[in-house]
Amino acid sequence: MKENECRPDELLPAYLSLWQNRRIEQKDFTPRQILQELVRRELLDENAHPRARKSLYEKFYLSVKRVIDSNLSAREQTAIIAIYVMEFERIQRDK
Repeated sequence: MKENECRPDELLPAYLSLWQNRRIEQKDFTPRQILQELVRRELLDENAHPRARKSLYEKFYLSVKRVIDSNLSAREQTAIIAIYVMEFERIQRDK
């Protein structure tokens, strides 16, 4: 890990501070796995009613904008956005 990178156990609380009422279960999962799953669910809009869901691209834009507009440090923002990009690409690849 590079000196200026955030650890997953630091990023999870930072991510959760952006999204109120997100339930997580930490059984047998690392903070990184939990964060990746939360981001994947966000991008797939699984927290919304099926008829109100937005496209993957729209959710990506809105999520990244929310991170950028937050009070998180630039380091935390960059790390969280990198996870969004990674999960976005994984979803695209797995379609």
